[in-house]
Amino acid sequence: MKKLMMLLMGTLLLIPFARAQQSVPEKLQAGVTALDNASQPADYHRLETYFVRLGETDPVNWLPWYYAAFCNAQIGFIYEKDGERIEPFSNRGEQQIKKALSLLDTARQKAELAEVYVVMNRIYQSKVFINPMTYGPKYGPLAHQYLKLAQQLSPENPRVIFLDAWMKYNAPKMYGGDKEKARELAALALEKLSASAARGNAPHWGERECREILNR
Repeated sequence: MKKLMMLLMGTLLLIPFARAQQSVPEKLQAGVTALDNASQPADYHRLETYFVRLGETDPVNWLPWYYAAFCNAQIGFIYEKDGERIEPFSNRGEQQIKKALSLLDTARQKAELAEVYVVMNRIYQSKVFINPMTYGPKYGPLAHQYLKLAQQLSPENPRVIFLDAWMKYNAPKMYGGDKEKARELAALALEKLSASAARGNAPHWGERECREILNR
């Protein structure tokens, strides 16, 4: 049964690609649609490869590299309790999100820059999972730094609010942890996501992650 479910998921993820053989925006939309339905490391790994190839064919577009990095961040969080498996994904994700950053006009694309900082936070947080005692002192502050930068640029962005919720939920009280406040922020982020018109190729993820906090 497990093998059958994996086969079905793989088939479902490939269907949008088969329908999108024309413009780069259509191909990007196909990948994002598949990403909305991804849940397993194999799904994200397949999509990372897809977005990298798309980025190579559209060298001025930041979004394929953003989504490739996001896929690697998602894998890192799935492997949170199995840190030895994370490093190759977090390393690739770091390179990819820096590539996305290099393609932005940071003076004008403030909203887009905030989205990049969100994924940078997730990448560096995933690096903490590799070995919290060794990597925590280095990458924990970096993750926090990118949360603060994203908050400065786009405080009402639901993914920025979600990051704040996640950090508060998982941090010890002595370092600002507050599970009740985290749930309030996750509920606020979920409300904003539900009301948002942002779909298509633009970043719009976060509902599932907010619900994970609210359901704990």
